[in-house]
Amino acid sequence: MKDHDVLTRIKELGVCAIVRGTSVDSLCNIADALIEGEVHAIEVAFNTPHASYMIEELVKRYNDQMLIGAGTVLDTETARVAILSGASFILSPSLNIDMIKICNRYGVLPVPGIFTPTEAVTAWENGAKIVKVFPAGVLGPNYIKQLKGPLSQIEMMAVGAVSIDNFGDFIKAGACSAGIGGELVNKKLVQEEKYDEITKRAKAFVDAFKKIKEKK
Repeated sequence: MKDHDVLTRIKELGVCAIVRGTSVDSLCNIADALIEGEVHAIEVAFNTPHASYMIEELVKRYNDQMLIGAGTVLDTETARVAILSGASFILSPSLNIDMIKICNRYGVLPVPGIFTPTEAVTAWENGAKIVKVFPAGVLGPNYIKQLKGPLSQIEMMAVGAVSIDNFGDFIKAGACSAGIGGELVNKKLVQEEKYDEITKRAKAFVDAFKKIKEKK
């Protein structure tokens, strides 16, 4: 899938699950639970042990059912590993111009992290069509609304402390999607093998996104 198709799909789905600090053994159970809850985008954070292997396994088993990305990518070396593992989008908590360039070179969608309008414009000027507003929970939905005023051409994903209580506000404010970690793929739920609860939470986020889109 080409990078522009991945961006289109991210916007259509609205919800991206963030997997961090989990085990390889739990991976497929998590993916199955998310798919059952209609969440079809997943990001494996690279500060998770064996992240590249986990991405490879997801691509091998779920590539026709999910968008599979890599997160917490801080440099070009890690981006290259993620690309070779099969990730179709690369997220970073910070702005690294070289990371954007290597993703664009190989047709993989870069999602650099930004905190300020200057960083958002810099990312855009260097080829990023979507940015990760982080930490969104600290900045709040109104921050995205204000950014989108002069920067409507830049798609924005809200990441960081996004919960079912504030998710809708971020989407209404102009975020095209949200990356959701502990509020969705909760470590305790995984450890206790309560995958049905992950499915329930996934469905709640997806339903909220659909309701907002239906009203637009």
